[in-house]
Amino acid sequence: MRHFPAFLDLRGRLVLLLGEGEALEAKEALARAAGAEFRRAARFHPGLLDGCAAAFAAGAPEEELRALSDAARARGLPVNVVDRPELCSFITGAIVDRDPVTIGISTGGAAPVLARLLRQRIETVLPPGLARLGALAERFKERARRALPETGARRRFWERVLTGPEADLALAGHTTEAESAVAAALEQADAAPRGFVHLVGAGPGAADLLTLRALRVLGEADVIVHDRLVPEEVLDLARRDAQRIFVGKARSNHCVPQDRINALLVSLAREGKRVVRLKGGDPFVFGRGGEEAEALDAAGIPHATVPGITAALACAAGAGIPLTHRDCAQALVLATGHTRNGDVGLDFAALARPGHTLAIYMGVVTLPRIRDGLLGAGLDPATPAALIENGGRDSQRVLTGTLPDLAAQGPDWSRGGPALLIVGEAVSRRVGQGGGQGGNR
Repeated sequence: MRHFPAFLDLRGRLVLLLGEGEALEAKEALARAAGAEFRRAARFHPGLLDGCAAAFAAGAPEEELRALSDAARARGLPVNVVDRPELCSFITGAIVDRDPVTIGISTGGAAPVLARLLRQRIETVLPPGLARLGALAERFKERARRALPETGARRRFWERVLTGPEADLALAGHTTEAESAVAAALEQADAAPRGFVHLVGAGPGAADLLTLRALRVLGEADVIVHDRLVPEEVLDLARRDAQRIFVGKARSNHCVPQDRINALLVSLAREGKRVVRLKGGDPFVFGRGGEEAEALDAAGIPHATVPGITAALACAAGAGIPLTHRDCAQALVLATGHTRNGDVGLDFAALARPGHTLAIYMGVVTLPRIRDGLLGAGLDPATPAALIENGGRDSQRVLTGTLPDLAAQGPDWSRGGPALLIVGEAVSRRVGQGGGQGGNR
């Protein structure tokens, strides 16, 4: 990030205003809303900063602005010179004010109009009564801390209250009823943390392709156990204080064996943690989510599955390839390029039937064996095929041709990212790539 987001407490504190004009008046209005008191000056001398918590400047001579900036920085005081980022130690972004809820939006000075437009969008989706909800939580903050000293239990209590009927009452303006409901919920709250595991599909890796449910449980998790296919931009959507445990696996290189992952999930849940097992794609499509769910069942651990966009869908959509098409593909078959012991192990006679689209996961290394098996079972060698690497991400690459072409070129073409092989006439219906089958990229 370009600037570290922070909120200054200016209540009853002195703020220096140097200069004149509408821009400075706008800053004064913001600081006044935060409870600041002011010292005004048209010319600068260092003594003006005595006792100040911050300084704003605009409409003053250049030498005055620079002198203020240098002196404030030397004292470690926050200083903002309007439209002069090189003279600022902090900037003020667009603000959504629902006191006690405040949302700041910054583009680092690069695009103030964009920050304003984002503020307008946020304003439209926030309920008008959000301030009442924040005030309700503030009134019960200390009572909840005393009743639920364990951090996880207290957080779960607030998560339930702030998304439940108590919140609905507050948002509707029924303050007295809302307070009674929160008090009753607090009396019934369980101080002992209860463990739970969510098996969550992170999709192809693009953060905006997560489901809303996945985003919610990420925000509630105490611990995130994640694979190598989950990028930082997705992990960054979790709570900042959530523990992250990497258990990444690559083909034939499991840094944490599956049985140890299963045991880890059980152990964390028994500690009372809310665990998110975060996987690329979908947990139940070649993601071993079934094995983990079985282990959790056997241990008596409550769990739920949050589906994700699996590779076949993400890769096909990104490459413009329809997986089914009325004229050439009436069935879709998902298969894996290797089994538990590393063999291909596919029923090639069943897969080579016409009218099918084959989506084969993890098939780059075994491409020659897949080619031989399908052609040996009668698949037309001219059947179009595509290899898609990093499907659904900005780094997606596509290699098209026939299956023999891909078997010959694919291993050298691949850069080691997760890849999906699509085989079938539907590949010839690729759209959005300049027509026809399209080029390789």
